[in-house]
Amino acid sequence: MEPGNLKRPRRRTKERPATGMGRFWLRFAAIVFYPLTALLARVRVHGLANIPATGPVVLVLNHVSHLDPLYDAVTVHRAARIPRFMAKNTLWNVPVLRNVLDGVAQIPVVRQTTDAQKSLQAAHDALETGKVVIIYPDGTVTKDPDGWPMVPKAGVARLALEHDVPIVPIARWGTRDLYNHYEKKFRPFPRKTVHLRVGEPLDVSEFRGKPADNATLRAVSELAMGRVRELLGEIREQQPPAEFYSPARRRVQGGSAGGSRDGAAGETPQNDTAGETSQNGVAGETSQNDTADESPQNGATRGRDGSAGSPREDSDDLPQNKRERLQGDDERA
Repeated sequence: MEPGNLKRPRRRTKERPATGMGRFWLRFAAIVFYPLTALLARVRVHGLANIPATGPVVLVLNHVSHLDPLYDAVTVHRAARIPRFMAKNTLWNVPVLRNVLDGVAQIPVVRQTTDAQKSLQAAHDALETGKVVIIYPDGTVTKDPDGWPMVPKAGVARLALEHDVPIVPIARWGTRDLYNHYEKKFRPFPRKTVHLRVGEPLDVSEFRGKPADNATLRAVSELAMGRVRELLGEIREQQPPAEFYSPARRRVQGGSAGGSRDGAAGETPQNDTAGETSQNGVAGETSQNDTADESPQNGATRGRDGSAGSPREDSDDLPQNKRERLQGDDERA
């Protein structure tokens, strides 16, 4: 019977790093991460047997918090496999952590550079040697306010189709309650529960042998993340949205409404007058008939606040003392 939590391993890990130092850092990571994840939250795992015990496999997961890799790594290790992440290269700048990452053969990703191809090649090499590669098709922590997956990147499809390896979808929920990246809030109390649900390997046989064009890659990526989204809905006991979240699309759709779900500002209405603020807090445009530095034709003057004052009285109709004050003001001006 499969355990519902991580207190008991399903089987012992048979994979071994290539070097002695690799084995040392793998043991070090296990000693640190196992108690750390248990301390931060209760963990519930369902479907762990769906992770193949041997051979290459691509694990596809949603990404809701920077704590996700900790719980994902422990879960995969419980399944007797060594997890290999495609991680940001900046993590290698952290002392000690860089030794752990190198020791257990993690894959650094340098985005938007020529080195990005080296990262993809390293992932291909890992699959060719029968390893486990973990990938987050979101590309970053999801920006969906409700935590649902974003439009997936095509990397998972390239890896799976070029190597004819199984794709296993996994959904995880609860880590965002611990640490919310966009709110910069860490909430260890009260103690949370992290759920992971592992689905069965996806059937992508209909895409095998087809040209790896954009349409095919998009279809495979959306198939994989669509299943992850369904598993996430089962964990949350909610109906998942019909579409993947797209920050760019939301900005366009929300422009005329004063803002999108991700907080993008909308357009200023055309009838906003000078000095007025639209609902999204952006100053409105000055209308064509607002000329704050011009006096009305009836001779009225504007005060410092821009409001119309009373017409200047004719000095001939004023008492002598008032006429003298006005003349003095004119001379000073």
